[in-house]
Amino acid sequence: MKCLMIALLFTSLALAQRHKLPATLNTETPEGQLIQQIGQEPDEAKKMELLAQFAEKFPAHEAMPWVLMQLQTGYLKQNQFDKALDAGEKLLKLDPMDVEVSHQNLKAAEGKKDPSLVTKWSAETAQIAEKVMASPQPKEEDEVDEWKRQVEFAKQVVAYTEYSLYAAALQTQEPRQQAGLIEALEQRNPKSQYLAQAEPVLFAAYLRMNDVPKAVAVAEKVLARDQSNEDMLLVVAGAYLDKKADPQKVLAYTSKVIELVNSKPMPQGASEADWDRRKAQLTARAYWIQGKQYFNQNKLKDADKALRQALPLMQDQNLKADALFHLGLVNYRMENILDAVKFNEQCAAIKSPYQAAAQKNLRAIRAQYREVR
Repeated sequence: MKCLMIALLFTSLALAQRHKLPATLNTETPEGQLIQQIGQEPDEAKKMELLAQFAEKFPAHEAMPWVLMQLQTGYLKQNQFDKALDAGEKLLKLDPMDVEVSHQNLKAAEGKKDPSLVTKWSAETAQIAEKVMASPQPKEEDEVDEWKRQVEFAKQVVAYTEYSLYAAALQTQEPRQQAGLIEALEQRNPKSQYLAQAEPVLFAAYLRMNDVPKAVAVAEKVLARDQSNEDMLLVVAGAYLDKKADPQKVLAYTSKVIELVNSKPMPQGASEADWDRRKAQLTARAYWIQGKQYFNQNKLKDADKALRQALPLMQDQNLKADALFHLGLVNYRMENILDAVKFNEQCAAIKSPYQAAAQKNLRAIRAQYREVR
């Protein structure tokens, strides 16, 4: 029987991998002849066709792990991600501990830009990598170096699986998908080096989903270590205001926003008009929250001052109506009747949830103070 040593024919195609060709193959069999043809084929596209033929014709052959590895690698290079995943899944059934193959499947999922697949293969790859890291050192000396290489590679892969979730969250614009990816990262490793960078993305995703309690929970965690995010400061201050909780933090956080707005330079790439608009929005909301907090504490002069500072900066009509309505109440209670009338008139002129109440207050003030028209 004629045999041929053919492994060297594949050095340009094969990776440093655990799946290798049998040392000898019978080139008088159809299987051996096809393997030989694959090794001698210089055209990569034709080589992939021959590999696919082998996988279809000889699925039980001992060379199949090597063939599947070449197919997975080749399909990744060609951006044929579904085929790469299929080859990888078949290979993992033959060798469930192959962290390199699982890592390749994660790369294919990333190539497809499919958040659910990234989440799946990030988790599966991390599990396999952790098993490799926990595997005992082999007793045979000639196997130790490969074991060390696999363990070191597995450590790097575990870190990469965390990065893949973070990167996928940045790439997608759908908030539920963003949240799912970052939640998976947090569950995987609450101390991940990528989590701090991901938390602002998660916070924004929750806000877009109108899930304010979750957004507040993320913001509270961030603010415990870093109070430089104006949006987080305002969302948490607003949530505390609504719950009538922790008034000291409400005032401290809104004061911090005003301080940041006045000290931060214009972001690179922003226009001056956009930056001025952004500063006005942040400052207006900070003063408005302060004014409402002082109102709740019956600190009328402080409430009047804060709401007056907010008013000229406001662009949102509903927020402006709210500020005008409360300015009307504050000035009425301080017996600044002319200002109370003025603010109620301005509020009544805006179509908002406060319009009817402002009109009612005007009638009541004019009935009480007949000299006021």
